[in-house]
Amino acid sequence: MTARAPARAPGRAARGGAAGADPATPGGPLLLGVRHHGPGSARAVLAALEHVRPRAVLIEGPPEGDTLLSLAADERMRPPVALLAHAVDDPGRAAFWPMAAFSPEWVAIRWASAHQVPVRFMDLPAAHALAVPEQPEPRQEDARSFDPIGVLASTAGYADPERWWEDVVEHRAADGAPGDPRAPFAALAEAMGALREAYGDGGHPRDAVREACMRLRLRAARKEFGDGVAVVCGAWHVPALAARTTVAADKALLKGIPKVRTETTWVPWTHRRLARHSGYGAGIESPGWYGHLFDAPDRPLERWMTKVARLLREEDRLVSSAHVIEAVRLAEALAAVRGRPAAGLTEATDAVRAVMCEGSDVPLALVHDRLVVGEALGAVPDGAPAVPLQRDLAGQQRTLRLRPEAERRGLELDLRKDTDAARSRLLHRLRLLGVGWGEPSAGRGGTGTFRESWQLHWQPELFVRVAEAGAWGTTVLSAASARAESDAVSATTLAEVTALAEHCLLAGLPDALAAVMDALADRAALDADVGHLADALPALARALRYGDVRATDTAALSTVALGLVERVCVGLPSACTGLDPAAAEEQRGRVDGIHTAVTLLAGAGEESAGPGPGGGTGAESGAGTGGGAEAGAEAGAVAAAGSPGGGLRERWTGVLRGLAARDTVAGVLRGRATRLLLDDGHLPEEEAARLMGLALSPGAPPTDAAAWIEGFAGGAAGGGTLLVHDERLLGLVDGWLTSIPPASFTAVLPLLRRTFSTYEPGVRRTLGELVRRGPAPGGAHRASDAETDGFGPGLDGERADAVVPVLRLLLGLDTGEGSTGGERAATETAATETAATESANTEQTAGTEQIAGTEQTAGTEQIAAGIEAGRTATR
Repeated sequence: MTARAPARAPGRAARGGAAGADPATPGGPLLLGVRHHGPGSARAVLAALEHVRPRAVLIEGPPEGDTLLSLAADERMRPPVALLAHAVDDPGRAAFWPMAAFSPEWVAIRWASAHQVPVRFMDLPAAHALAVPEQPEPRQEDARSFDPIGVLASTAGYADPERWWEDVVEHRAADGAPGDPRAPFAALAEAMGALREAYGDGGHPRDAVREACMRLRLRAARKEFGDGVAVVCGAWHVPALAARTTVAADKALLKGIPKVRTETTWVPWTHRRLARHSGYGAGIESPGWYGHLFDAPDRPLERWMTKVARLLREEDRLVSSAHVIEAVRLAEALAAVRGRPAAGLTEATDAVRAVMCEGSDVPLALVHDRLVVGEALGAVPDGAPAVPLQRDLAGQQRTLRLRPEAERRGLELDLRKDTDAARSRLLHRLRLLGVGWGEPSAGRGGTGTFRESWQLHWQPELFVRVAEAGAWGTTVLSAASARAESDAVSATTLAEVTALAEHCLLAGLPDALAAVMDALADRAALDADVGHLADALPALARALRYGDVRATDTAALSTVALGLVERVCVGLPSACTGLDPAAAEEQRGRVDGIHTAVTLLAGAGEESAGPGPGGGTGAESGAGTGGGAEAGAEAGAVAAAGSPGGGLRERWTGVLRGLAARDTVAGVLRGRATRLLLDDGHLPEEEAARLMGLALSPGAPPTDAAAWIEGFAGGAAGGGTLLVHDERLLGLVDGWLTSIPPASFTAVLPLLRRTFSTYEPGVRRTLGELVRRGPAPGGAHRASDAETDGFGPGLDGERADAVVPVLRLLLGLDTGEGSTGGERAATETAATETAATESANTEQTAGTEQIAGTEQTAGTEQIAAGIEAGRTATR
């Protein structure tokens, strides 16, 4: 995609011309040379048109857009907008002609529409412009680069071209408007004529072709309407339009130019795109400021400062009317000191920084982003031409109330709601088509699959992406399905196919999923690389979890996923031996991904196994029938053996045990396997301490021991918290650190710093306090330990048990089913005594008063049931 425009630099215009026309001659066509997106030029054009009242108006732009000019009069057309032309066979080859409310071209179009005057475009047709490969713009440091405004500013003694343009054009009304509205254009044309004599084409040889085309169209307009024709183009090309040339010479320049079939339409544009140095936007660094100058009927500086104050107040900054008054005075004083006719953007910015921002550039950056540049997004009427895919997308945007916005904003979706689920499918389908309107982002927390978070940001280039995606289908659904099927065939790795399967489930593409699954099964059977299988597994496991919320059948994925797990479990141990540190770290990420995938797959398998006898699953049903722990364990074993989840967990646990105990496995992998086993409850704490002791023994190389610590306690997986709550492990680490020889300590220090730098500041502070006081051997605390706030001699079981019933009540997990009679009676007695004691306390809470009142019996039974359920779960 390219962003072409008739102008290459500030003050330059599209090619075209009228042979022999003189901008200063009243009897000839009126040549209005402008600076694109200049509010001063726009006001001057409007004044000149009102004064001359031409019979026809020619505007810089592709003639293919003539049929679309009538839409400019539509009330629903709101600038900034752009005329988009793209090749039919290759929509990626596109060009934009953007216009803002303060663009002279837009002002001329609206004037002609309001006065029923014919208006036409006169630039080189887009069919020719898109057929010729675009040449890169000369860079500023290139010798061929030429800025006519910069040359004029330098000649006038200005170092900043923008400041010169503001003083000469934008603030020209400060000394009174000129008598003849055409005079400024005659002066500017004379200056550009001198520049063209000195600099020729300014480093753009292709301008001659465009100017020849414009001269031919101007001749045709003069033949139809006489000399009452007004031309609005860039000032750089006015001398070329006024030059005397022959028709044959101009046609010779256009002979043999290639041509492609094109389509044109109006698309919304943004102020931020106007600020980019490409096409019409070249040199426009402050579109928001220019728009303010054009819209303000009077006192533009005072109105600007009021806007700034309103914005800062909305951001909770203390800005009063006195700040506004003082900022206006300071800006005017700066303009007087600097010898400027009126305060410009530079003076206004300096005043805002000093008065409203207290010298800080942080709030000033907000002012620049929101006001100086701005996030205005235009709009076009529904009647504007568009590809069928664009129309389908626009209809879905209206139905789902997803309005495209130029500002970046967050979107939280609850997939249990039909509207949010449809929004999610639309955004995922657009991502498959390469239309990056929304990007998934980290949400507010939670691990449920029913919630999604997105960052939405609509950009004008996405209209071209939609046009490109139109080759896949006429609707978003059909186009996304066709694109997914094509990508499945062309995918080169197994991970690409599994990721595509995940995208199909997220996007709700059941037709494409069948083709993707066929490709997935074929590649999974042929790929023997354990790394490829491990990389493909996480996406596949996540995809299996989406069926619950999105009502998608994921049965076809289950067989492939289980087969991948089996092959990974067989090949992973040998793939983890003999690795260098970089390869070991990469393999560690794969181990984490496999572990998460197995957990998801096992959970899905257990859910699909259904409830066991007595309303529970596995061990829960056995424990709830009153048959004791033996019955629960037996039922749990049967459930594990009969469900895919139980088998996967056992198989993966065996792989982790082998990795943790094998000396030939890299230290970071052995430490990570030990940690995963400990977190899942498959490894007793004593065994974890023994493995750590072996890894940190004096005979182990310090670098290997540090790598083991990195795998066990590194990263953001709560390793620091584990060391805080298990002082035996902390003592082993502390003892190993103190025993490292000084020569070796320097070698392991970078790895240790990386490990402990990932901990939260509070965790690091607590670890430092524990190390400072120094735990005694065997885990016993010293007598002085009681003096340290927050650290007791050990775990207080009674206090911990007291939290369980209240926590279960808060979480709504209180059931009370499955307890034995004797245990229930004992629990009720203990709970009754506790409630009675608390009711006697003079500082009891409102909840305790309710328990001690008329509803004490019911509340006591409820708490007793919660206590029993908590103890049963603990056992």
